[in-house]
Amino acid sequence: MTQKLTIGVLASGSGTNFQSIIDASEHGDLDARIAVLISNNPGSYAIERAKKHAIAVEILDHREFASREQFDQRMIDLLHDYGVELVVMAGFMRILSPLFLRAFPHRIMNIHPALLPSFPGLNAQKQAFDYGVKFSGCTVHFADEGVDTGPVIIQAVIPVLDNDTEDTLQKRILHEEHRIYPRAIQLYAEGRLEVVGRTVRTRSHPTPRMDARHNPPLPTSGE
Repeated sequence: MTQKLTIGVLASGSGTNFQSIIDASEHGDLDARIAVLISNNPGSYAIERAKKHAIAVEILDHREFASREQFDQRMIDLLHDYGVELVVMAGFMRILSPLFLRAFPHRIMNIHPALLPSFPGLNAQKQAFDYGVKFSGCTVHFADEGVDTGPVIIQAVIPVLDNDTEDTLQKRILHEEHRIYPRAIQLYAEGRLEVVGRTVRTRSHPTPRMDARHNPPLPTSGE
């Protein structure tokens, strides 16, 4: 039997991406075991999700630590105690210090609700919607010392429709987040991700169709 990847999840909010990872693991679509959830927010609903699935919970209120480094060191110690091999950020509203990043090089994943490098930071869906882009989406990437600047693992692209609102766009992006995050973790669990400079290569991956996408669509032949 193949050894499952041991992951630790960091979350601050409702934890819908956390739930998608739980579901993928329980349905056998993800060769990973969630060892622990760490939350800096005692009121996070992600904590309730973890308890419902008998996942260990550690609550660390960052306001109780004298510095960001002290807070991050405590997280590092806990993740090591639980034997975590991959750290998964699922709506974790803290910027990780270089101390934390050095402890898990290319072993920290994050998801962002935009097609990076466009629209980093907070309120990415609103940024994209207000800018008037024709396509948006979401990105799973390895975390680095910048804000949403790490090497891209997988992206999902969705069209922004003329009748979209910020809310409908956000919901469609979130649906894709729930699909691509477990997939990125599974690729890591299979040992298929290789970081070369800024590029993440996927070993033994079929070549995708190279058809272009247009929004609004181009006329078909004869129109």
